[in-house]
Amino acid sequence: MKLLSYEHGTGPRRLGILVGDQVTEVEDLVSQFTLPAQRLARLEGCGITPAPGGMLRWLQLGAPAREVIAGKIRQRLAAGSHPALPLPTLKPRAPVARPGKVVAVGRNYADHAKETGVTPFEKPRIIFKLSSSITDPDTVVPKPTLVQKLDFEVELAVVIGEFAHNVSREDALDYVAGYTVLNDLSAREFQFDISPPQTTFAKSMDGFCPLGPWLVTPDDIPDPQNLWVRTWVNGVQMQEGHTADMLFPVRELIAYISQFMTLEPGDIIATGTPAGIGAFRTPPVWLQAGDLVRVAVSEIGTLDTRIG
Repeated sequence: MKLLSYEHGTGPRRLGILVGDQVTEVEDLVSQFTLPAQRLARLEGCGITPAPGGMLRWLQLGAPAREVIAGKIRQRLAAGSHPALPLPTLKPRAPVARPGKVVAVGRNYADHAKETGVTPFEKPRIIFKLSSSITDPDTVVPKPTLVQKLDFEVELAVVIGEFAHNVSREDALDYVAGYTVLNDLSAREFQFDISPPQTTFAKSMDGFCPLGPWLVTPDDIPDPQNLWVRTWVNGVQMQEGHTADMLFPVRELIAYISQFMTLEPGDIIATGTPAGIGAFRTPPVWLQAGDLVRVAVSEIGTLDTRIG
């Protein structure tokens, strides 16, 4: 199932199901579903105000409620009782506009570790992107005036749907609500050229986290380690990798991170990028105003970003 956050005309952000190139709204099913009492107490105990609707509310409702809603969605689609809108007439928005946190994993593909000249890590290298850096699909990201070494990274993004604390590797995928595509834009001069490195800053500038174009639920991606990830810049392929080559697969990342911090509904894990980033090419390839960056993950879709 593909869940899409979108706007139509001058209307507010809505939640829909994408089938082919048609989107059927399901915002009412989500916004009117009452949060289970235990779930509401858990959210409020963490100081989280429940979302009134949209993707975040769907995530906050919890797995049992999402399954009920999925059944209602299937009935709606089968009955054709609600009008569908052509995808090209809509403006897609980031699937999760402002998650609590975006946990990123550095050098999680062996070929990328090799191109950076480091020995593969024994434990995941955890870094962060601030959630304010998230931006929509098919949008323009202005290159900051003082940034000269703007780079790209295609990543599989894991969207958490449950409170995950100290979970086992075996159960870890039960905490996943879906997957999407993330472009980890990075200002490399702040990451590589200064001491001490400012990696979070380098990756958290405005617009540096394009996300989308939609969220695909785990029933359509039973194995996140069986996906291709690719990048093109102005039509030229720069990256191609396979998630089977992750040093730390999705299961292990969730289990590891949850030993130290609770992952909450709506949180995102950016799982790393394969070889081919601009910084380690000869000569380096830095993004410039006007460039079109296309990143894709098989079974999910393609995410386009124009550099401004």
